[in-house]
Amino acid sequence: MAGRLYLGTRRYSSWSLRGWLMVRLAGIEAEEIVIPLAGGSTPAVKAASPSGMVPYLEHEGARVWDSLAIAEYCAEINPALWPGERIARAHARAIAAEMHSGFRALRLAMPMSLGRSCPGLGQNPESLADVARIDAIWSQTRAAYGAGGPYLFGAAFTAADAMFAPVAARFLIYQPPLSAAAAAYGAAVRAHPLMAQWYDLAAREPAAWRIEKLEILA
Repeated sequence: MAGRLYLGTRRYSSWSLRGWLMVRLAGIEAEEIVIPLAGGSTPAVKAASPSGMVPYLEHEGARVWDSLAIAEYCAEINPALWPGERIARAHARAIAAEMHSGFRALRLAMPMSLGRSCPGLGQNPESLADVARIDAIWSQTRAAYGAGGPYLFGAAFTAADAMFAPVAARFLIYQPPLSAAAAAYGAAVRAHPLMAQWYDLAAREPAAWRIEKLEILA
């Protein structure tokens, strides 16, 4: 029986994008239930998810919330979601966890709003410090592990790439200063077929789902 994957508005929900990428990369069959976000507490999300947040996955008896937990569950089904080599895998988990728990200034200053172009907006000392740290993570990881392809660990798009995918989307919207290596990696993430599909699905969402404060950014 197919599972269910609960998501928020694709245009805005960066965490939903992470969970959706994991599920798709794992090849899990799941009905996608998109709940329009209300810009704050959304009663329908609270009713659907044990944590009151999305993404939330139900699959073959498992109930999994939180994007990092979904990543680990999906990796049990498709171990290739993490690099095969032990040291690389440890590094992938470390940077995925750092993304999961950190970069609050970036999240607040540069919210995800796909389809928009706001060069220079949201740049302050705190958000730019987060940008610099992410640039370093991407550049150093690519230098150490990425020789075989365009992603953080080479040819395979891993759970670590999925965790950083919404950041790549944010950087395309706000265009903060990036090194050439980080900019090239962000472009490769955007070009991935699953990212292209997510953008297309987001563009098809009803205009009524749009949140004014995320469309009029200042």
